[in-house]
Amino acid sequence: MNTGSSHAETGASPKILTVGELNRAVAGLLERNFPLVWVSGEVSNLTRAASGHWYFSLKDRDAQVRCVMFRSRNQGVDWPLREGDKVEARALAGLYAARGEFQLTVEQLRRAGAGSLFEAFLRLKEKLASEGLFDEERKRPLVRFPRVMGIVTSPQAAALRDVLTTLARRAPHVALILYPAPVQGSDAPGRLVAAIEAASRRAALDGIETLLLVRGGGSIEDLMAFNHESVARAVAACSVPVVSGVGHETDFTIADFVADVRAPTPTAAAELASPDRQHWLAELALRRGRLLRAWQRGQRQAEQRLDDATRRLKSPLQRVSEAQLRLDDAARRLRAVLRARLEQSAQRLLLVATRLAHRRPDTRSASLLLDRLKEDLRTSAERALLARQTRLELLGARLKLLDSANTLARGYAIAADAQGRIVRDAAQLSAGEALQLRFARGSAVAVVREQSQQPDQG
Repeated sequence: MNTGSSHAETGASPKILTVGELNRAVAGLLERNFPLVWVSGEVSNLTRAASGHWYFSLKDRDAQVRCVMFRSRNQGVDWPLREGDKVEARALAGLYAARGEFQLTVEQLRRAGAGSLFEAFLRLKEKLASEGLFDEERKRPLVRFPRVMGIVTSPQAAALRDVLTTLARRAPHVALILYPAPVQGSDAPGRLVAAIEAASRRAALDGIETLLLVRGGGSIEDLMAFNHESVARAVAACSVPVVSGVGHETDFTIADFVADVRAPTPTAAAELASPDRQHWLAELALRRGRLLRAWQRGQRQAEQRLDDATRRLKSPLQRVSEAQLRLDDAARRLRAVLRARLEQSAQRLLLVATRLAHRRPDTRSASLLLDRLKEDLRTSAERALLARQTRLELLGARLKLLDSANTLARGYAIAADAQGRIVRDAAQLSAGEALQLRFARGSAVAVVREQSQQPDQG
């Protein structure tokens, strides 16, 4: 449809746009229809505003374009942007409506060539992963309490100072061996490989149990030595576990994937590889206290059991006294039984006499019966008394065996230490210790010259 003829026929006038409306419409059209793109060029006219935003131009020999990178985005750039830098910007094309200027809103910025380096990084990562160099099954656990550690880094690197400071605080007892190598530059990969291989060869001789591979943060170009295939294979072939602490937390290198443990920073690598001495000393003190309290508790319980057993243990004299009481009671009961039987016999005798009084008594038979009853009664009483006396003598003999005085009378002695405790085992004694010896008559003090263990003769 022809818009112009339509307006002519209807007589309606076309809508008049303001400049702001036009610019906003064009800006919206660009933002909706133009995707994020990577643009390469040289930085010029760089301005850092007080708000933290960056304003600059990207140019090449044919053209230039204005760019803005807001503070929330430029904080992720970990290298100083300068005039003349060759960069690659990931940006959204748009129009700054206030001035009607075409501009790029930059979301991400990297140095020129980083894209090809990242692609090479991804290709090598995929290759080594397919060979199994990143598999968790081949990763070795770290020694929990290492005595010697190796460090591969540059002697001038700030990472080395961070590692030394951390280890001096956490594990000052750990010996450190430095295998120096540059951490960036064209010769860095070869020197790093040589240092790692030297540490691997000398691990057994130097006593190395863990190897730290560290360097500070930097751009992808600065970390390229740790993305080299030869370095990755040297790490994989190392004879001891390797902890990789390269760059900052957001930096990842091929060496990180191959290493047995990846740490986000050099300081974290030192922390992961070393025990915290203060923590373990505190843990040791805690466990020592628990052990001491458990021993003291067991000792007190043993002493209480000994006191209970002592209270229940009766002396031989007490046993004799109790036996005598039981014997007296038995004799009393025996006399009572005998009196009862005599009374019964007397009653029977009286009954017989009464019967005889009514008839001519057979005195001879009655006399014989009475004599026999008397004899039976006497015999029964003597037998019962003899049995009680025999039992009493047996109990007395047993009690004499328990009396320590009888043992001492046979030539034995009782030995007690300075606290009065009976000594039953020579292992309780030490040279120079005084002993109290008690004999059947009197006592003496002796000093131990030496002690020896004799086999049990029992």
